[in-house]
Amino acid sequence: MLEIVLKPLKSQRFTVSLNNQACEIRLAQRTTGLYIDLTVNGTPCLQGVLCLNGNKIVRYVYLPFAGELFFADLAGNADPEWSGLGERFKLYYLAPEEMP
Repeated sequence: MLEIVLKPLKSQRFTVSLNNQACEIRLAQRTTGLYIDLTVNGTPCLQGVLCLNGNKIVRYVYLPFAGELFFADLAGNADPEWSGLGERFKLYYLAPEEMP
């Protein structure tokens, strides 16, 4: 399991290599929650997915992404919001061999 380092910003975009996949992640806070977009090796994978505590983000094996992403609330059971990113709300990556 790998922690993806986040900053407490309302909107952020960054690239990260996950299991030899060039990933661009965009997080955006809206009034209805925190949303994620994921591009893998230049191909859009997910757009506008609501981030929920402890829930899989990618979910489907047919998508062009090996592994899984999820948020964890380290201080309770709330869904992630921008001001707690990187401290209270952490984003994690699980490689395919780490998934149950």
